[in-house]
Amino acid sequence: MSLSYGLPCLGVVAGLGCGLFIGWHFRVRSEPAPESQPIVVENSNGDPSVMGEGGEFKMILVVRNDLKMGKGKVAAQCSHAAVSAYKQVKRRHPELLKRWEYCGQPKVVVKAPDEDTLIDLLSRAKEVGLLVSLIQDAGRTQISPGSRTVLSIGPGPTDLIDSVTGDLKLY
Repeated sequence: MSLSYGLPCLGVVAGLGCGLFIGWHFRVRSEPAPESQPIVVENSNGDPSVMGEGGEFKMILVVRNDLKMGKGKVAAQCSHAAVSAYKQVKRRHPELLKRWEYCGQPKVVVKAPDEDTLIDLLSRAKEVGLLVSLIQDAGRTQISPGSRTVLSIGPGPTDLIDSVTGDLKLY
């Protein structure tokens, strides 16, 4: 007889336990990321540059518009640039990677009129301490081997990236 009274009680305890676990899980996932120290990198002069003092983070992919790549080619080249940038930030600045991921990993694709503009942006981004990755095509399909196709800038603080790329048009 005690067995028949114990089974409903066991279900209540199991349900309560599951409810507590699920509630805890959602609370932990919805809490804001803990505040962390600013990320300090060295710019091209060797001077420290503070990245991300409380702002949003993003990555910019700058596509050369003069190459007239097809949509699939642009997508592939942007993918190469994003993966390269991800690997670089994971290795060099894991805390920055966490903060960018917490922001939703925003990526914006913009266009540059020519290679000279791409190289100028690369220099300017390096000067302010941003991570950069320049993609060169293997030349197996639409464009000449070694063509510089896409420049990734970041991930990094939105305001710092905008200071370098803010005048470019969306792709």
